[in-house]
Amino acid sequence: MAKKKEFDLIENPGAVVEASIGKVESFVNTHKQRITQVLGGAIAVFALFWAYNFFIAAPAEKEAQIALYPAQKAFAQDSLKLALNGNADQLGFLDILDEHGSTKAGNLSEYYAGLCYLGLGQSEEAIAHLDAFSSHDGVLSAVAIGAIGDAFADLNQPEEAQEYYSKASKEEANNFLTPFFLSKAGSAAEMNSDYKAALKFYKRIKADFPTSSEAADIDALIAYSEAKLNNK
Repeated sequence: MAKKKEFDLIENPGAVVEASIGKVESFVNTHKQRITQVLGGAIAVFALFWAYNFFIAAPAEKEAQIALYPAQKAFAQDSLKLALNGNADQLGFLDILDEHGSTKAGNLSEYYAGLCYLGLGQSEEAIAHLDAFSSHDGVLSAVAIGAIGDAFADLNQPEEAQEYYSKASKEEANNFLTPFFLSKAGSAAEMNSDYKAALKFYKRIKADFPTSSEAADIDALIAYSEAKLNNK
């Protein structure tokens, strides 16, 4: 029988195709109602998704972006309390989080709120908001993670600060932020008496970012960390 099917496929492919089509038609006729239900359900889901995005998500995002601009402007002018809390005329980042938290503007407000709290010396609140922020942009992500490191440093928790500075240095590499956070990680490691880690951070600056401003006195920092390790 297997040889016969093979012969048919070679000698009479049309018959094989017709037989296959017949099986498909038979399956469709047998399960027509079920197929119609599945297709109808898929179309309904797509329609709901489209309607949600067109009538709800897109207008909400636009409204949130409009509200975000004055708060960003206040932040740029270093009016941190106004940027964070707003006033009678404009929303602050906390208001935007309350009213538009599920939007992209709401997510960005987490970032700004964290930086505002950091600038106002409220480190724990800064950590909470910065940790809630997420971004596919490597630069924004690095700044947010590094700012968490700053908050832990302000709380006199050098071990946690070192951890976050190190994480920030591993985000999207560039010649400005990466050596900057490597240097901060090295300083935090020194505060934590982790001279082995400090030496690793400093040596990477020297090897990978020799023209950065952080590399200006890097030989002295390397020598200091090596001396501390040798004295142990």
